[in-house]
Amino acid sequence: MTRFVGAAIAALVLGVAAVPATAHSRGFNRPGDILIADQFNNRVVEINAHHEIVWSFGNGSIVPGPHSVVGVNDAERVGNLTLIAGTGSPPSPSPSEPGCEKNGCADNRVFFVNADGKIVWQYGEAGVTGAGPNQLNTPVFAAALPGHHVLITDQGNARVIEVNHAKQIVWQYGMTGVSGDRPGQLNNPNSAELLRNGHILIADENNNRVIEVTREGHIVWQYGVPSNTNIINGAAFASRLPNGDTLITDAGNSRAVEVNHDKQVVWSYVTNKRPGSIEAPAPTRAVRLDNGDTLISDQFNDQVIEVNHDKQIVFTQGMINVDGTGFNQLNAPYDAKRIGDYTGLTNPIGH
Repeated sequence: MTRFVGAAIAALVLGVAAVPATAHSRGFNRPGDILIADQFNNRVVEINAHHEIVWSFGNGSIVPGPHSVVGVNDAERVGNLTLIAGTGSPPSPSPSEPGCEKNGCADNRVFFVNADGKIVWQYGEAGVTGAGPNQLNTPVFAAALPGHHVLITDQGNARVIEVNHAKQIVWQYGMTGVSGDRPGQLNNPNSAELLRNGHILIADENNNRVIEVTREGHIVWQYGVPSNTNIINGAAFASRLPNGDTLITDAGNSRAVEVNHDKQVVWSYVTNKRPGSIEAPAPTRAVRLDNGDTLISDQFNDQVIEVNHDKQIVFTQGMINVDGTGFNQLNAPYDAKRIGDYTGLTNPIGH
């Protein structure tokens, strides 16, 4: 996260209002809008087809609070609520990170906010890094489960946990605070999705693999191995598609790749070959849409792009390799999902 912008300062310079989230008159929660975790702008935005922001959360502060989120990695719409993973930002020598250079800026919360930007449920303590009850360490992903549980990828604690509404951990995979590739271990996990068969699909990022594990903790399917980055180099995200294929964000190889159950590549898209791209953009999220297109968060190109099966770009949000908070601008967007579309994703309404 070396290009993190001190959004509190950027907000003043660029005229961004530091106010709680609001649903604007142009519409909120419309199917087809795109919800984006605009990571280095410390905000979540919902945009429509005209690139207009119709809802937002996050006032740009680098201090986690009731109206702010720091280094947001993930967001999804659940009914009229928005589930947000406040990841935080790591230490960096970059001068563009005022206040976060030495120790980073922690957030360590997963929370639901309503349309007015009020936090109505939260797991994790604001700015507190830990592994005890109601504590997290760099939560990078969260999925709302049927039955009001939340599946949290607690990256810094090397685990995936399921917590109930009472904030009790009811399931866990990974050994808390122990990174590795032995049975029952993870290394910097980056996402976890509940599959229709009840198993959990985990993008085990620093182990360069995607694994499907049972509730008993057995690996029943795996793509990629820790020792070979040619297969997967930094598994940033994975989802199981309706046809049984698995769509993987292969960040270190600058691509999204779809593999079938027999581990054959059936489709891929490389993000660093288009004009204006940086050499290694490290895409962070690729999700399949119900129209067959793929929505890709091309983080360090500062864009969200929608590509069709023929690998043509049919929609973009943000200008390639131009960060900002103005109209049609983003700053290292980490995640994007189309509202109302759970293709390949955990559906909180049920399976």
